[in-house]
This record gives sequence, C-alpha cells and structure tokens, in this order.
Amino acid sequence: MIPRNPHLAALKAGYLFPEIARRKREFAAAHPEDPSKPETRIISLGVGNTTEPVLPRTTAGLVEGARKLGTVEGYSGYQDEGLPELRKKIAGVFYSRSAGPGGEGTSPFSIDEIFVSDGAKCDIGRLQLLFGSETPAVVQDPSYPVYVDGSVLIGSAGSREAGEAGGGYGGITYLPCTAENQYFPDLSLVPENSLFYFCSPNNPTGAAATREQLTGMVSAARRQGCIIIFDAAYSEYIRDPALPKTIFEIPGARECAIEVNSFSKPAGFTGVRLGWTVVPKELRYAGGESINADWARIAGTIFNGASNIAQAGGLAALSDEGQKEIRRLCDFYLENAALIRSALSKLGISSVGGDNSPYIWARFPGRDSWEVFAEILEKCRVVTTPGSGFGPSGQSFIRFSAFGHRADVEEACRRLSFI
Repeated sequence: MIPRNPHLAALKAGYLFPEIARRKREFAAAHPEDPSKPETRIISLGVGNTTEPVLPRTTAGLVEGARKLGTVEGYSGYQDEGLPELRKKIAGVFYSRSAGPGGEGTSPFSIDEIFVSDGAKCDIGRLQLLFGSETPAVVQDPSYPVYVDGSVLIGSAGSREAGEAGGGYGGITYLPCTAENQYFPDLSLVPENSLFYFCSPNNPTGAAATREQLTGMVSAARRQGCIIIFDAAYSEYIRDPALPKTIFEIPGARECAIEVNSFSKPAGFTGVRLGWTVVPKELRYAGGESINADWARIAGTIFNGASNIAQAGGLAALSDEGQKEIRRLCDFYLENAALIRSALSKLGISSVGGDNSPYIWARFPGRDSWEVFAEILEKCRVVTTPGSGFGPSGQSFIRFSAFGHRADVEEACRRLSFI
C-alpha cells in the first residue's frame, strides 16, 4: 500500500477552526438551546466569517454575470489569470498613484502583474508550491494558521536556529509579535533567502504596521535576499490615513514582495470566493529568472481561474457605488469592534485591535487560552478563538471577531459581564 504523506503527519492535530466548531457542537449537545430562553442561544464571535448580506450593487453584478453566461454574446470560459477588465480595475483602485478615497487613478502595475484567484488563502497555498520545500519559511507569531500549516504540508525545512527565538514546529521560524515590541517582529531574526509571511492589519492581533516599520521590513528583505508574502486581506479596514494599505507604498517593495488580497472581508465574499495576488515583474530568483512568469505558469497548470460570475461581482464591487457600499460595510463591522472593546474595557480586560481591523486581541494574563475559551463559552454562551491556536505567543490571549449581526454583538457584550 502507498504510505501516508509524511508532511500530513507533521501537522498539528487538527486545524484551529474545525476544532473550535467541534467544541461548539459538543457544548451545544450537552447544553441544548431553549427557544423560549434567548439567553441560551450560542453567539459566535470566533471564526472570521462575515455575516451581513452581499452588498446590493455587488449582488446586481453577480446576477448580471450569471445572466450573461446564458447568452452567446456574454458567455466566457477559462480565465486563468482573471478577466482583463477586473485585473485593470484592481490595479487602478488599489494600487493607484493619484486616486483619492473610493477613486481610481493611474496604476504602476500592468494587468499581467495582477492575478485573480478564488481567494487569498488558496493563493497562499499555491505560492508555497511555487517556492518549494527547500525555501525556509518565516511567520509572525501569532499568525493566521495557513502560513505554518501550508509550509509544513509542502515540506519546508525552515530555519530551526532562528526559530528557537520564538518557538515553532516543523522547522518554521517564528518571530514573536507581542505588546513588548508593539506587535512587530525583530527583523534581525529573519534568516537569509527565506519567505517572510506578514499580515497587516494582522490576523489575529488586529495590529497594523506603520510606514516606518514596513520600510524597515523592505530594507531587511532586500538586504537578506528574502521575499515578503504580504497579506493585505484586511486593508480596507484601515482608517488611519498614516498607515500603509499596501506593501507597495514602500519604495523598493517591487523587488522583494508579493501581495495577496481578497474580496472576502470587505465585500462579504467569504462564500463567493474571489481574491488576487500582485507579482511584480521586477521580482527575480537568485539566478535571475522571472517569478512573475513562474506564477503565471502555476496559474495555468493547476488553476483555471476564479468563477466568472464571482469576477462580475468583483467588478461591480469596485464601481464607484460598490466602493461606497464596501466602506459602509467595513464601518459597520468596525462599530461592532468598538462595542466589543468597550465591553472588555469595562471589565478591566486589556485589548488591542478593532480600530483599523475587525479583530480584537484580548489579554488574560497567566491563563491558558483554551481554558478561557471554555469559560466564556460556558458562562456566556459566546464562541471566541483561543490565541494559542495562532502560535506560541498567542497563549493567554483570546481573539474576538467583529463579524456579527449588531443585535448579536450587543447581546454578546452584555453576556461578557458574566466572566
């Protein structure tokens, strides 16, 4: 018989979010909801899954996209790198030199540097395939689990020496991001010639890197021969105009960075699935070969493009009216975040995030994260996310998600007084 893939055996026992779902089901089975008692209903502020309906202008685009596929004139097939008009729109809206808020200007990127996909998480997995198992991986600690799990699945050897500074497994280098270093890593620990996964605004801490911090990161990456995989999935939640929304605002980033982004959190596309990756043509391997060309080859080999219907929705979302709707939706979730932070503050629980991101990172000193998760579930019937699931530095923290209906968030905040 064929032996099991050893890289699967190297994974931790269970992905974080399915484990949370399992514990929620077990609790619900042991403590059934009483329809006559609203306080017995379980409220989730855990998984970062959006809750509000897809926006009206975007919905109209999805419907029209589906209608067109039913006509000879409007039918389209495979689009490996994405519809040209959507790639052009992404370049103009998100990477413009001159556009104001909600506008579109001249982009420094051509459409063949923009690759449309079925989501940022999927692209992160494909990027790990692109660079192979011999390229060391570096992650923030704490960080989104797919950076580590995807690296382990591909068999990345990593750098055990630097990893000891922050812990880790599978040879992945962990860079602690804590209150003591303003949730930004010590760049001197980044190994040479490595892939550096960095998310800003960060999931789970909610921290957004400053221009000065990202400038230092780009300088370090160029000096060390590294490539930054910059996850900007929450960039539309940034409200501080001084904070960069893309790594490409930093001079020199085109020579050392790839950016991944998504429609999931700003436009409610968690179930629609649409994202993109920017791979500059200046980006090269040590031997001078084009990384952009290899990424196009990956897209054409193992991926036949995102749904054309989803892409039609993406175009609608990036229209002037669509962008206004996205702004309002992100503001709604940020208002939820403010309610959660206020409730925690009244209980004397310190937290960060929630101002430029939809996540709140709450500290419970000396406590085990899973124990705090269980206590909040049992006493408040509120599901959260244990910080230790995001890495060693997440121990004693809980992540609260602002994705929820307003009435549910308000009720959850009221219940938090029970802990």
